[in-house]
Amino acid sequence: MTSTVVLYIDYRSPFSYLVKEEAYALARDFDVTLCWKPFTIDLQGAYGGEVEERTDRDWRKVRYSYMDARRLAARRNWIIRGTPKIFDPTLAHTGMLLASKTHNSVFRRYHDTLCARFWCGEFDIEDAGAIRALLIEAGAAGHAFDEMVASGEGGRQCRAIAAEAEARGVFGVPTFVLQETGELFWGTDRVWLLRERLSDKL
Repeated sequence: MTSTVVLYIDYRSPFSYLVKEEAYALARDFDVTLCWKPFTIDLQGAYGGEVEERTDRDWRKVRYSYMDARRLAARRNWIIRGTPKIFDPTLAHTGMLLASKTHNSVFRRYHDTLCARFWCGEFDIEDAGAIRALLIEAGAAGHAFDEMVASGEGGRQCRAIAAEAEARGVFGVPTFVLQETGELFWGTDRVWLLRERLSDKL
């Protein structure tokens, strides 16, 4: 029986980038429908408010998180650089919604390219033109993105998904949810537990 696994990510989280290969492997190794969904986390609440409001302790948390992310990225020869500000991910998440509704290969090209460029410091996720161009590059329709942005539908869907995630108990990213049971698996280091659950179903 096919299992459905929902994966909540936020493009501003390096760990949402780092989990992608494990996520792809789940869909490859098991009879799984993997549904990617955007979840905009409260970075200000988690790390002491706006950048200029952070205490020394808040900055220690931020520095350690980036250190951990870079160590994990280095094992794959990926680059993760610190971001200059707290970005609004709504446009990038709208692009994710659009890409995920098309062919899986389109989503992967959009997702992989956005993550790699953003974490190299080469992509602005608040730039609608850049998001639109990337969607077209990946094989999606640019006009569909324009409509979602102009109508506000992209933002509305993102907020509705976040509310649904909160109701499920999601509090951070990346979080996998096994649809059949509602069980949550948070973080890049808990994927093996999800794999165990899926193995038990074989």
